[in-house]
This record gives sequence, C-alpha cells and structure tokens, in this order.
Amino acid sequence: MFNRTTAIVLIAALAAALGLWASQKYFGSVRHASLPQTEAVRLIEPRRTLPAFSLRQSDGTQLIPGELKGHWTLVFLGFTHCPDVCPTTLAQMSVAQKAWESIPEATRPRVLFVSVDPERDTPDKIGEYAHGFHKDTLAATADVPALESFAKSLSMVFAKVPAPDGAQADQYTLDHSASMVVLDPQGRMAGLLRPPFDPNVIAKDMAVLTEAAP
Repeated sequence: MFNRTTAIVLIAALAAALGLWASQKYFGSVRHASLPQTEAVRLIEPRRTLPAFSLRQSDGTQLIPGELKGHWTLVFLGFTHCPDVCPTTLAQMSVAQKAWESIPEATRPRVLFVSVDPERDTPDKIGEYAHGFHKDTLAATADVPALESFAKSLSMVFAKVPAPDGAQADQYTLDHSASMVVLDPQGRMAGLLRPPFDPNVIAKDMAVLTEAAP
C-alpha cells in the first residue's frame, strides 16, 4: 500500500532528478561537441566533485574517494534482500563486465554495489552477494548517516519501509534509486544511467569512455 515513507522517497527522488535535469539543460549547449558520443550514458558537464566519504568494503578496508580514481565506475544502490531490481541490475551488469575483460585491468570499468541496508547487510554478506554475479564487482556499505550523505552527493535517495502489520520487524524493505551514477577516473560524477538497462549498450559506452578520456 502506498504509504508516507514511499511518498517521501518519491518526492526526494523527483527533486534529485530535477536538479540533475536542470544541470544537464543548463550546460547542454556547451558540452555535446567535446564529449564522446554515448547511447545509454547521459554525460553531464561540468563534472561534479564528490564531498569526502568513507564506506566499508566487503574485505573490511575503507573505500574513500581516492580508491575510485583511475577507472570509470558505475555506482548502484541496493540491498541483498531486494526481490527484483537489485539482482536483475547486477545480473545485467555482469554481462557488461564480461565484455570488459579484454580491457586492461588498470583501466577497466568497474561496478560498485553500495548496500543501503547496514542493519542486515554485513560487509561479508554484501561481498558474497555481489561476487555471486561477478567476481570484480566492488561492494561496500556504511552507517545510515554516511550512506545518506553519499547518496545525496550522487543525487540518489533511499528510505526504509517498515514491515507490514503482523510481520516481524526485520521483514522491512527499502525504496531506493534504480538509476546508476557514472564516475570518471578522477572520481567525479560524470553521468547517469537510467533503467531499463541494456548491458551490451552500456558495455560499449563505457569502453568508448575508457578509450577516449582519462
């Protein structure tokens, strides 16, 4: 049933999308000639430098902005109890990741799965979950305030939806952005991917970006 929490996250998502749309419209007239041509990836200019963040990776190490440099990275929010969107997206991205295996590892695009459910998703659990789709997928999480700050910096949102009446409290779910954010090799927000996703087109776009720009 449509509830207040869902309404709030939808309003926040709309506001984030409108902000990104306005940025694209404002800068659109000066960016198209100089940027690589992509079909699925919607590139933005100027690229957005992210504020400081610290997430915990599945291997226990900290993921900070510097760790994302050197590669194009696709960032996706989700959680391991997600019934459909998350597993579908990660399965689609595994197809793209297989296509990138011919790209040298030092510059190969990466996928970063960020769990927004730290209450149930431990680092070990998210690693096992993400690597079940592709061994190269990065997985990270953090406490809720850190996750909220990170998501906001990417114009993404998430919100906890309480369990229905009569269900156990841990049977809650989460509403979250279904789009993916594209980070450039400097770790800046450089583009957006909206569903539905075509992994073959995404693979091609990211290969073009890897070859064309640092």
